[in-house]
Amino acid sequence: MLKFIIPTLMLVKFISDWGFIQVSLFVISFLVGLNCFYDYSYFCLGLCLGMDFLSYILIFLSVWIISLILLSSQKINSNDHFVLNFLFVNILLLLSLIITFCSMDYLLFYISFEMSLIPTLILILGWGYQPERLQAGIYMLFYTLFLSLPLLVSLLSFYNFNGSLTLGVVKAIHEVYFVDSIWYFSTILAFMVKLPVYLFHLWLPKAHVEAPMAGSMILAGVLLKLGGYGLIRVLVLFRHISLSFTWLWIGLSLSGSIIISLMCLRQVDMESLIAYSSVSHMGLVLCGLMMYNWWGLSGAVLVMVGHGLCSSGLFCLANMVYERVGSRSLLVSKGLLNFMPSMGLWWFLLSVSNMAAPPSLNLLGEISLIMGIISWSKLTMLLIMLVSFFSAAYTLYMYSLSQHGKFLNSLYSVCSGKVNEFLSLSLHWIPLNIIILKGLVSVPSLL
Repeated sequence: MLKFIIPTLMLVKFISDWGFIQVSLFVISFLVGLNCFYDYSYFCLGLCLGMDFLSYILIFLSVWIISLILLSSQKINSNDHFVLNFLFVNILLLLSLIITFCSMDYLLFYISFEMSLIPTLILILGWGYQPERLQAGIYMLFYTLFLSLPLLVSLLSFYNFNGSLTLGVVKAIHEVYFVDSIWYFSTILAFMVKLPVYLFHLWLPKAHVEAPMAGSMILAGVLLKLGGYGLIRVLVLFRHISLSFTWLWIGLSLSGSIIISLMCLRQVDMESLIAYSSVSHMGLVLCGLMMYNWWGLSGAVLVMVGHGLCSSGLFCLANMVYERVGSRSLLVSKGLLNFMPSMGLWWFLLSVSNMAAPPSLNLLGEISLIMGIISWSKLTMLLIMLVSFFSAAYTLYMYSLSQHGKFLNSLYSVCSGKVNEFLSLSLHWIPLNIIILKGLVSVPSLL
């Protein structure tokens, strides 16, 4: 694991050179891609560090998204807006994410999990656009910390009973008593906030709207996946108790996804709409994780990776519009097809990926999730139909309202797009639609 951590740590020495850092991150992502493993056994083992295929996928996604953040945030470099601090915060965030995903010890996982909160908060407070970013940062901080403290107490209790917190060594709880149920909820609620689940999601739209493009991209691309990854790691300890509460989480997730989808249909803020759509997609992910069967887990991982690329690309597009028009409102920035015809294609491609249309990775993931949820109960079929329908509805609403219609008279001329912007969008979209080929090859062999 040191071959990933040490090069990332060494980049701090060169934070005065934006171009070198940007190229180096793409080289590191290429080196991570060369270590392609699809195996359930752990590899690259070290002191409390190691990877399986799930950790590998999310580490690869983290390095890729951070590389695209620097490619998309050229305006910070050109305006000399605290460039050294910006690069340092992004490298620190990447380092904390790599340690989180490859930690083999639950306590190290908890520490690095919470450590990733600090660079994200600095990004929102330091490079945000509006004065409300202070409130958004406090919301995110207190939502996460308030429900993370019971997780710490739970992990220390596990250490007291087992004498170890190493993955695979900690003994699972088999009884379903009242005390064990409280233990179960105190352990998983921290990840529910990070995912986020409906009822715990109020911090997310505020953080997305007030964050700069880098903050929105890393929040949507990787930080939401910390919740799903953490649930996969801790639900092993609560196999029997979790089965007793599956009905609660699936009911909350599906009904919450429908309510959030209806909220999306009345949003006028572009970034707020994309943020709420993330909550809707993560509801399906939670259903797959709570069933903990093969279809549910594989579908949840696929949707997490597909959503990370797609949602990050949509936030990138929304920020490009904001830099040109000066507003995130769909009422002000409508008729963009007249001003930015080349960007209209990218709006279309990423919008259809957001509604899980072929050939995006989201389609394969949602098919797996739907099969898993319906196999659990056929009564969920109606709710899944509504979630899929409204997902297409609010995505079409966002695309049609922003691209079509009569443009604002105060807009005279807008740059249709720059080379680095098209490169960034294509590097979001190409992996999102190419990785499905690997999935189509492997699915028949699973059947």
